Amino acid sequence: MNEMASSPYGLFDAHCDTVMKVLDDGVDFSREDGEAHITFPAMKHVGMRAQIFACFVLSEQHPGEEAQRAETMIRTVKEMAEATEGEMRIVRTRGELKAAFSNGPIAAILGLEGADPLEGDAERIRHFFKLGVRDVIFAWDDNPFSGTAFGRNEPLTVQGERLLSLCEELGIMVDVSHLSDLAFDDVCRMSTRPFIASHSNCRSLCPSLRNLTDEMIRQLADRGGVMGINLAPAFLDPEYYKHVTPLFSASRQPGVTEEEKRRLRFEADAAPRPSYEWVARHVVHAVDIGGEDCIGLGGDLDGIGQTPKGIESVADYRLLVPLLRSAGLNETQIEKVCYRNFLRVFEEILPQD
Repeated sequence: MNEMASSPYGLFDAHCDTVMKVLDDGVDFSREDGEAHITFPAMKHVGMRAQIFACFVLSEQHPGEEAQRAETMIRTVKEMAEATEGEMRIVRTRGELKAAFSNGPIAAILGLEGADPLEGDAERIRHFFKLGVRDVIFAWDDNPFSGTAFGRNEPLTVQGERLLSLCEELGIMVDVSHLSDLAFDDVCRMSTRPFIASHSNCRSLCPSLRNLTDEMIRQLADRGGVMGINLAPAFLDPEYYKHVTPLFSASRQPGVTEEEKRRLRFEADAAPRPSYEWVARHVVHAVDIGGEDCIGLGGDLDGIGQTPKGIESVADYRLLVPLLRSAGLNETQIEKVCYRNFLRVFEEILPQD
């Protein structure tokens, strides 16, 4: 790791799926040579100060065991933190988060990627709040709370509206990544506090439905929210998106065998990767549309099959500051992208100590 230079600013990344790699693939988070995009030594060396660890649970994959699976993932993140011997800790309050940027332990924030563990009952979020969850994406695929970008474009359900209210009451960040356009509109209309899109890009640059339109970016910004730039090539580069989208769509069709799914995903992963310069293009566009306070980092590392060329792991986040400088951002804007914007919005939403 000695060759790795850290970012001159602290870093706040709003989404990763590393816990899934640790739990399901046996990846050792504490090792420098761990087989994941994110390892703790790399986080330290690059200057990561806060990371949201997503606990992704899909009812289709864990029918009847959604809550149990989420609790297991939460315990896994806690074990990952404990293994750092105090250098990283689960944070629950704004003071604990702020301390991470004042030479305190690195902040690990627990998130639910999809509210499937609530099993259709919004009130169950109170249980997960007690376990430390502080960020919730209502749905990854259509569920009892919300429609999604690749689903039927349905709005929030009654339970979804209740979940929104409870998140705001408790101090849990509402996260609209993966939600349908209609559900996004509902969050805009009903929310009374800022919300985020933890790992979504700009749809006018790359037409994936997972990205935000310019109007959505304006609405997010007007409410004090932040979007995190996703490193998935299919959300960055329109040519890559055009090439791989039919493959992903085919893999999600009913009746497709697991063998065929693997073949289609292998073919998608073999596509030429776009340059990481696309990251700067999306950042600049978001700043142009929503202002310098609405954009941050949300790499989706360990949740994506490919990364843009030039970024192989979180260690390469050290390249982002010079990249953003070369794209014309000033030092204040770069600092906001690196951490200040997400730090601000979480300090506003998290409970007081």
